[in-house]
Parts: sequence; C-alpha cells; structure tokens
Amino acid sequence: MRDFTFHRPETLSDALAAMRSADRGAYLAGGQHMLRELKLDRAAPTDIVSLARIPELSGMLVEDSVLVLGGAVTHSEAADSALVRESIPGLAGLVERIGDPLVRNRATVGGSIALNDPAGDYPAAVLGLAGVVVTDRRHIPADEFFGAGFATALEEDELVVAVRLPVPRRSAYAKFRAPAARSALTGVMVVEGADGVRVAVTGAGPGVFRVPKMESALERDFAPDALAGLGVDPAGLLADLEASAEYRSQLVSVMARKAVAACSG
Repeated sequence: MRDFTFHRPETLSDALAAMRSADRGAYLAGGQHMLRELKLDRAAPTDIVSLARIPELSGMLVEDSVLVLGGAVTHSEAADSALVRESIPGLAGLVERIGDPLVRNRATVGGSIALNDPAGDYPAAVLGLAGVVVTDRRHIPADEFFGAGFATALEEDELVVAVRLPVPRRSAYAKFRAPAARSALTGVMVVEGADGVRVAVTGAGPGVFRVPKMESALERDFAPDALAGLGVDPAGLLADLEASAEYRSQLVSVMARKAVAACSG
C-alpha cells in the first residue's frame, strides 16, 4: 500500500473541494472494494476522501411515490428499514441477501452503484426499478448510467449523492449465488411499475442488462408461464470457472420465473 493523504470532511462541499484539489483522488464509502485494491497495489490515489461523516449523504424517505436513499446508506440500514420494506419489498429482499453481515454493515448504496460490479446486486435493482442516480452535479437515469465491466456514466471526480427509485406496483429479485463470494452468479430483478414491466439481469454478462422480450411477454401476461421458452442468447454472456455462458443463460430463465412467482406471491 502506497502513501496517501486522508481527508475526513464533515460537509458535502468540503468533500467535493478535497477531491477537486487532489492529483489522483478517490472517495471512500464502505471501503469493501477500495481497501482490497489498495492492499493489492492496484490503486494508488494521492488522496482519499472519506464520506463517513457527511450528513447530506445519509437518510431515507419517500416523496411523491419515489423512495430516496442517500449515497452513504449501508446495505444493513436499507435491509432493516421499515420504510424500504413497505415501499419496495423487492428491494429489501435483494439487499438482505448481499454478501454477509460484515459486508452489509459497511458497504453503501452509493458505493455499490458507483462501482457497478458486473456481479453486483444493486445495479439490477436500480435498472429494474427505472431509478435515477443523483450526483453532485446531475440526475442520470439508470438506462444511461450503467456500462460494462465496472464502467458508469460518472465523471472522474463525480460523487453519487443519492438514488431515486420509483415505488412500483410489485417487484422481486431472484438470485443464484456464487458459492464463495455470495455475489450474483446470476440475479434477476422483475418490476411491474406505472410505465410497464422491466427485467434487469446481473451477474450473467459483463454488465447489468435488460431483457426486452421477457418484458413484452410479462406485459401481456404477468405470470411465470409467460416466460416459457424465452431465454437469453449465451453469446456475450460470461464464461468462467464458476459457470459457462450456456449455464448462465439457463439461470436467467430460471431466476426470472422465480422472481415473477415471488411478485405474484
């Protein structure tokens, strides 16, 4: 691990100022990814800006049928929140299955969204719920935010302040866990909202993606059987020691049906 200057600002404006003045700055939220990168010498920031003491990044509320989660809200806080469970039960179910208690107690909403791990759970929730990522300078719709391979629409010094998630009619997440990391070998978020059905898949490809043909089928008949015979082309899906592309393709179909059944149940 290389030397760096550690900043502990107590306001959002101070955090942004510290990042602007740094040669190679990095924000530190829960640190689940950052600390590993530092220890392995795969990241060498000159400055690390902690977000732990900034009240503007905390809190949860529902306004105008939209659930708003602050960027520094931890997974445990979201999973334990009565507000989250009552407004979007499918999100609460997703969050309570992320990693293990140690991870959930430290990792944050904003960190997970900004990282955009291809096997991460939160990208599927945000994309499936047609969320909007709020940064220190703009609002970015989920369909425009997530790229492939940890890429996002964020600029180098841009900070995720909150995420806005429209409260749907119903939603559910079904996940097949990777045995060791407990990340999503394949996870599917199914949402029926005011603007229709959305199906978001994580873990199967190089980034989170939607499945339009499943969405169309569920628009006609929101039932597991409506997805019979529908799948995802293995071409372009991930293949590694844990699963082949063909196996992940099959998992997308299975997890989608499970999510729909959970919505209906």
